[in-house]
Amino acid sequence: MKAIIPAAGLGTRLRPLTYTRPKPVLRVAGQPIIVHAIHTLVQAGITDIGIVVSDITRDEIQHALHGLPDVQITLIDQHQQLGLGHAVLTAREWVGQDDFCVYLGDNLFEHGATPFVHAFQQHRPSALIALVEVPDPTAFGVAQLDGTRITRLVEKPKDPPSNLAVAGLYCFTPEIFDMLDGMPPSARGEFEITDGIQRLIDAALNVQGQAVQGWWKDTGRPADLLDANRLLLERLQDDVQGEVTDSRITGRVVIPASARVIRSKIVGPVMLGEGVVIEDAYIGPFTSIGANSVVRGAEVEHSVVDEGAQIENVSKRLQDCLIGVRAQVRGGRTVPRTHKLTISDASLVELA
Repeated sequence: MKAIIPAAGLGTRLRPLTYTRPKPVLRVAGQPIIVHAIHTLVQAGITDIGIVVSDITRDEIQHALHGLPDVQITLIDQHQQLGLGHAVLTAREWVGQDDFCVYLGDNLFEHGATPFVHAFQQHRPSALIALVEVPDPTAFGVAQLDGTRITRLVEKPKDPPSNLAVAGLYCFTPEIFDMLDGMPPSARGEFEITDGIQRLIDAALNVQGQAVQGWWKDTGRPADLLDANRLLLERLQDDVQGEVTDSRITGRVVIPASARVIRSKIVGPVMLGEGVVIEDAYIGPFTSIGANSVVRGAEVEHSVVDEGAQIENVSKRLQDCLIGVRAQVRGGRTVPRTHKLTISDASLVELA
């Protein structure tokens, strides 16, 4: 069985972070979102994975995936972004006659892809779709069920037939390609995967829905990245190898051998990357700090700090922050009441 991860989009809802990098390479809990997706698929037994990329995202995706072990990655070019159905159809030649999974790389599942892949392999319907109850189904593809069989599927309906949203993981036989081939675009001008699945239903083929167990997170907005970081850090295993001098470490904390913590306090769960320096600082729970970053004379918690960032001499605690690659936050002489920052790559913020 193969898998497709669509990664051609621009991720406009995550701007300014995605002005300089595509959404799939943004990091949570120390790794790009797309790497979490790949690990999930490998755990489900799928190691042959096609990544659908655009001219804009190809280089960054390729760099983020370089050297991943135990997986065969193929980049598939989608020169026009015309919807998820179009992305899947773009991979038709690569998939061939194999069954396959489509995993939206910005989605995270507590129990991964394994329950859905195994159920599909056991029963082999024409399609098996992950479903989750949501308070506002109008923002999703929505399913109507008869038992476990999906009888109707509509994309972003104004009048939803249920509160069961499509959760970003699909398993298919190659039959779906015949449904997508020649299908007209939707009113939004896109080729919707839900329309292709509805064609399977209309042809009296077996389309199954399976409920998501545990948490599910769509990382489409900045607050979702912070929440995903928190959920993944809940799984963190304590591993302190680096230099810790005149400091206090409590809770589950990862400090690589190349990292240094000096005259500081860290309260886990916290993940530090390679080469990180924490000096005269406080790092609070649910914080991940990327490789070669420096936090000096500052307090940070419930935040994602990416690679090469510098946070120095900030007199008020930074909380709920997304700090991009090589971004800098420098404190001044006066004390503001609070800071909540979303800073894109290579930015400079001076707090004076």
